[in-house]
Amino acid sequence: MLVLGCACGGATARPLVGAAAKRPLQTSRPFNIAHRGSNGELPEETAVAYMRAIEEGADFIEADISATKDGHLVCFHDVTLDDTTDVADHKEFAARRRTLEVQWANVTGFFITDFTLAELKTLRAKQRWSFREQSHNGISPLITFDEFINIALNAKRVVGIYPEMKSPVFVNQHVKWADGKKYEDKFIATLKKYGYGGKYMTKSWLEKPVFIQSFAPTSLIYAADLIDSPKVFLVDDVTVRTEDTNQSYDEITSDEYLDYMKEYVVGIGPWKDTVVPPTKGNRLATPTDLVAMAHARGLQVHPYTYRNENRFLHYNFRQDPYAEYDYWLNDVGVDGLFTDFPASLRRFQEWTAKRRN
Repeated sequence: MLVLGCACGGATARPLVGAAAKRPLQTSRPFNIAHRGSNGELPEETAVAYMRAIEEGADFIEADISATKDGHLVCFHDVTLDDTTDVADHKEFAARRRTLEVQWANVTGFFITDFTLAELKTLRAKQRWSFREQSHNGISPLITFDEFINIALNAKRVVGIYPEMKSPVFVNQHVKWADGKKYEDKFIATLKKYGYGGKYMTKSWLEKPVFIQSFAPTSLIYAADLIDSPKVFLVDDVTVRTEDTNQSYDEITSDEYLDYMKEYVVGIGPWKDTVVPPTKGNRLATPTDLVAMAHARGLQVHPYTYRNENRFLHYNFRQDPYAEYDYWLNDVGVDGLFTDFPASLRRFQEWTAKRRN
């Protein structure tokens, strides 16, 4: 908590630790990307989840960046607060519950864009999944984008950040900034304030590693004019439509579209079932050619999300998360994994490295 207490201001845009050289980011093996922090153990997108992920060896900590009613950027995945906070216990906010259209569907709940930052800070996070540990519910507050960045900058080693421009169409519809700027402008301005910038694997990037991700291709293209940091195009189920261009992800993972997007991004982040579809019997079918298509264009592939519990493992893996890691890293040949359990992925990579040696 001391780190956050010092970092909340964000004005100095400098890390709090001493000037001694940090251990650099590892670049010799696929990246271990802590999906919303170590959220298999702790409530997602909280300071404790991110600090735990760093302790457990994550190369990057990943966050979804949304916006409050008064224009502050915060780390939060959903457009509604219902599933991962105690908002329903706050009677003072009962009247805020309403229904809005989100990506062509009606959604009912407490929308994050209807709350100020001060109001959000009165809420406490809770675990999304009922089968995961619940003892940390009701303790951790939501954190801002600035606080998230400072957690990475104040780590004892170089830790990358992997922030997502989350639901940009929805945010721009419901949050207006006095200076007329868009959500994407504010997102990139925050990164620049902390000194992020530089193309992939350059000296400046290695000092402050970042991947900017989004499901919205137009937001990535817009951001490309604002910052040269590497960007990753997220890919959902092939039947889902993009929020900004209303195209299916099947259409925009075509050869033609990947040729177009490779001018703006360094990689794709597909849902793992889009890469290797499962059968109705919960086994893996024949892999698609998406990884080969991306690699042929010099694009990295960082699939999501790897959750170690048996209910998420296909039967091919015999309830063994190491078997799943081995399949994706060595058989499919991806360049990084989004995982809810960064300690497990780190242990697997260290174990296999020792075996090779």
